[in-house]
Amino acid sequence: MTTPPLKIGLVGCGHIGRAVHLETLRRLPDVQVTSLADVDRNCLDAAHARCPDARVFNDFRDLIEQADVDAVVICLPNAFHAEAAIAALESGKHVYLEKPLAIELEEGERVRRVWKTSGCIGMIGFNYRCNPLHLDLRQKLLAGKIGDLLGARTAWTAMPYHAPEWKALRQTGGGVLLDLGSHHFDLIQFWFDQPIVEVFAAVRSHRRDDDTASVQARLATGMIVQSFFSIGSVDDERFEVAGSNGRLWFDRFNSWSVELSDLRKQSIPERYLRRAVSSLPRTRFAINKLRSPWLEPSFATALARFVRAARTREQVRPDFDDGFNSLAVVLAAEESARLGSPVPVSPAATAR
Repeated sequence: MTTPPLKIGLVGCGHIGRAVHLETLRRLPDVQVTSLADVDRNCLDAAHARCPDARVFNDFRDLIEQADVDAVVICLPNAFHAEAAIAALESGKHVYLEKPLAIELEEGERVRRVWKTSGCIGMIGFNYRCNPLHLDLRQKLLAGKIGDLLGARTAWTAMPYHAPEWKALRQTGGGVLLDLGSHHFDLIQFWFDQPIVEVFAAVRSHRRDDDTASVQARLATGMIVQSFFSIGSVDDERFEVAGSNGRLWFDRFNSWSVELSDLRKQSIPERYLRRAVSSLPRTRFAINKLRSPWLEPSFATALARFVRAARTREQVRPDFDDGFNSLAVVLAAEESARLGSPVPVSPAATAR
């Protein structure tokens, strides 16, 4: 007996929604994209051209009401995330929601409450948890590869690409902390398996609202992680963790694997040799990066995980609790920048 396809509606058909989410969903087995929604007719027509059998809607609320939609993937502007997620959950639809969960803490808390009473799957789009490099880093940390942890650094800068108008203003969901920082705040808590409890941040506006930020985050154990984010530089993303016995680091755009510098065992020449060998493309992940270096491999893994969860009705992470935790760090960082002093993260976000 064949398994009926999971019927999915795509809410938000902008460039990322079409090029990443829609294309990925079309390639997943036992998935049928039945509906598309967007207020922009050009975006909707472009998505419909890729998926001509799907019905189209100008209002996402009309899509959510359709009986032949089992789940929705929401890629709307940030300011509409909470409203759309709540509407879908209240209609009994499983939800994959692009980050952030919301743009204000009260909204995020309401999404979380509705999700927990709905019985539906609620997965947040922190796809980097599915990236092989981040998974490798987490495993090496759990194995104690670098001894006692001393501190970490992250940095993510992006070119000032043409962006929709809503991204220019914080009040409509823009800002580098919601855009880039939210991913790193989730990853930090994922790697070290502990919450961020306090932040000290500085934010500047160059081309648009809050497009550059530096954040010092303190974890529950007291360890400090320093992060820098900017939309207006080169495309670059780096991670480094220092320990008493060595260092782990990688560059998401250029690394094939996480590099381990073990200070107990390697001389300087040995470290250079290890780096040269580790740079050779030996894995399927590396081959995929060579074929399409701009394509992030974790999107397909994350959406496939969501589809499996929707079928089995077994909750999967990253979930809406994880989305709320990241949002709480973002908002604490924004408050810290306004006050010029450290700010604790909302207690509601420091425990599951």
